[in-house]
Amino acid sequence: MKQVSEVLLYALRQQGLETPLLQRRLIDSWQDVAGAVIAQYTRNLYIRNQTLFVALTNPALRADLSMMRQQYVQRLNAAVGSQVICDIRFC
Repeated sequence: MKQVSEVLLYALRQQGLETPLLQRRLIDSWQDVAGAVIAQYTRNLYIRNQTLFVALTNPALRADLSMMRQQYVQRLNAAVGSQVICDIRFC
């Protein structure tokens, strides 16, 4: 007997859908991890080559967040429960 979660995870891995699902969950968790104030200055989020790219509308905020990017990498990966990204680029 296997749990339903194990069967679903296995099926996702077999179909190559586990990584895109985890990436989507990570992007969706940005507002919770970064907070509502920072999220309102966020225009676009996408992941390429294990790097999260975050487009911001405020240059001062961009500089502040760049100094804290490793903390955000850890928090976002913890929110998803898996090592999805290794770096963040604020642009």
